Amino acid sequence: MAVKIRLARHGRKRYAYYHIVVADSRAPRDGRYIERIGSYNPNTNPATINLNFDKALSWLNDGAQPTDTCRAILSYKGVMMKKHLLEGVKKGAFDEAEAEKRFEAWLSTKEGKVQAKKDQLSGAKADAEKARFEQEVKVNAERAEALAAKKAELAAEVEAAAKTAAGEETEGEAAEGATEEPQAE
Repeated sequence: MAVKIRLARHGRKRYAYYHIVVADSRAPRDGRYIERIGSYNPNTNPATINLNFDKALSWLNDGAQPTDTCRAILSYKGVMMKKHLLEGVKKGAFDEAEAEKRFEAWLSTKEGKVQAKKDQLSGAKADAEKARFEQEVKVNAERAEALAAKKAELAAEVEAAAKTAAGEETEGEAAEGATEEPQAE
């Protein structure tokens, strides 16, 4: 029986996540599997990978063949590197302590790269948010300025209309006063 380490699709349409499973190669993609060893969610940035490292390594050592995507995931998490180092120990190239030391060095550099990417993404998101806020402040200032100009224009029109009405009233009062004076004599 050929055993594969592969992905089993779950989730809704256009928003899939995957279980990393060990299954018979003849079984359907989402069908029966021997063991579930992890999950993979490509919808997050960076992708979220939960993997039982020891089970994956034991299945690889027992001869399970990963698919291309699973091989990339296992490489990303360091399972393939660990398997490679253990093969070197079996061949006598170096001892177990040296293999652990090399693996820890590789793991620390990998974690540094992942953390740098997360920091870059959060920094880019913060910068984009800040730029968007500044743009919004600028637009709001322009709107407030336009509104203030419009209010000032309306106030000037009202004031001019009030002066015009007051001017007509004073002219009307003067005309009434002029007509009333001759009658008083």
